[in-house]
Amino acid sequence: MVRASAVLELAILRCASPRNSGVSMKQILLILNDAPYGSERSYNGLRLARSLARRAECTVRVFLIGDAASCAMAGQQVPKGYYNVESMLRSIATRGGEIGVCGTCMDARGIEDARLADGCRRSTLEELTDWTVAADEVVTF
Repeated sequence: MVRASAVLELAILRCASPRNSGVSMKQILLILNDAPYGSERSYNGLRLARSLARRAECTVRVFLIGDAASCAMAGQQVPKGYYNVESMLRSIATRGGEIGVCGTCMDARGIEDARLADGCRRSTLEELTDWTVAADEVVTF
């Protein structure tokens, strides 16, 4: 006869997230370069980041550089039925993803820290370097 406590322990182990169990996780860095609207490169990069952030075995970092810095602006209003990159970034951050925005690129585009969307923060090339070295996979869009 199997003890009830053993069954419960097994169920807990099966349901435990690798984020909390000490299991090695795959670190994935996505670097986006394009503006949020016009081409769909940033949109597709965020779609992948959001999908990866849903996976318990992955940690996701997104770095917005160049024209992609404008992806992080708060208050985006798009036509009904159109994708909203601000909402996508918020979804990634809610799932534990980190989102860095190139500070130099922000300055060049007149984007102040206070205008960044929730979950996004000013970052640096030095931090991008650290993230790149730490990443198991780097994907650019």
